[in-house]
Amino acid sequence: MSRRRERLGPPDLRRPRGGPRLRRAPQQTRHPSHTTLRRAGLQGGTPVSSQVQSGPVTAPRIPSPKRPAGTLYRGREGMWSWVLHRITGTAIYFFLLVHILDTALVRISPDAYDAVINTYKTPIMGLGEAGLVAAIVFHAFNGLRIILIDLTAWGARHQRLMFWIVVGLWAVTMAGFLPRHLSVVFGGH
Repeated sequence: MSRRRERLGPPDLRRPRGGPRLRRAPQQTRHPSHTTLRRAGLQGGTPVSSQVQSGPVTAPRIPSPKRPAGTLYRGREGMWSWVLHRITGTAIYFFLLVHILDTALVRISPDAYDAVINTYKTPIMGLGEAGLVAAIVFHAFNGLRIILIDLTAWGARHQRLMFWIVVGLWAVTMAGFLPRHLSVVFGGH
């Protein structure tokens, strides 16, 4: 094996180009009896099983990792971004489903369509519209973040920073939208 390969480690622990760094699995510790036998000179050329050992033999204790393997960002910004992206996507899907159904109602019964549209003019539905816009804006900005993560090595390295940029852009956009929208909903202007 060349020196370069020794330095990089086994193939399964090497970092792919542009990908996240992988943690090495914790090294197994030697059982205390192995070092004791070596110090006593009993482990020479004969197998350990044929030598006499004093005391009970126990299996080596392997420390459990602090974070389960394969979880790059469990409980961190990446996970919450993933959860919010799924929630906002589902909410947008159900809005579109209801929107298509109530718009199709105009062909069946124009009076029923007018009744449905009048229910949309209530303050509760106005707050729902604000929630819908909040979901669409977050979903759009986070979608751009996901595109950058998938298509660039830079995006994968800076996914946490990009999450906070998405949150900042979302907050600025909503700060510009909400005062005007809520004044129309509650003020009737």
